Amino acid sequence: MDSDLLLLANGSTLLVCMLMKFPQIITVMAAKSVQGVSLISILLELTGFLVFLRYQMYYGYPLETYLEYPILIAQDCILLLFVFYYTGGVNQVLPYIIVFIAGWHIIGLQSRILDLAMNLCTFISASSKLVQLQSLWQTKTAGQVSALTWGLAAFTCATRIYTTLMTTKDSLILVRFIVMLVLNVWVTMTVLLYRKSDKKTN
Repeated sequence: MDSDLLLLANGSTLLVCMLMKFPQIITVMAAKSVQGVSLISILLELTGFLVFLRYQMYYGYPLETYLEYPILIAQDCILLLFVFYYTGGVNQVLPYIIVFIAGWHIIGLQSRILDLAMNLCTFISASSKLVQLQSLWQTKTAGQVSALTWGLAAFTCATRIYTTLMTTKDSLILVRFIVMLVLNVWVTMTVLLYRKSDKKTN
């Protein structure tokens, strides 16, 4: 029974993550605007994803516990390209690529560096959600922010809490997913609240 639930949790997480960012990407493409979408939030989230992936790979955790992260990283990169394109900052892409590649190699040089990076990872990832919340509060509109994307993110955090408890029991990872679950739900509810307000004013 536990093994079936674990398989379901891992499978559903992977499936949801394969589609997670597409509602946001499609919303931005349809509107040809990134209003409400925070560039800093995406960059922080991408940093958190890269650190988390590097940590899992370095310590040889089961592939099924982090297989979705390369997919999420690719989707964040696509979203970033659209953000840069619609804000006229395409020429800024190369420096970011260089920084991320250098960071990937540096944090994997020693376990002490990687452990420190992982400790900071929760703070970095939480910051990405808080920056997005701040952007919503400042504009007082949902803009082009997709509630579905954030809701799916909350779902995957919930499933990953379960899979972590059933497999590695790594406390750093567990704390990260609990914090992310709370913040993803918060962003989702905020987007839905502002979406309702936007409809009333229109």
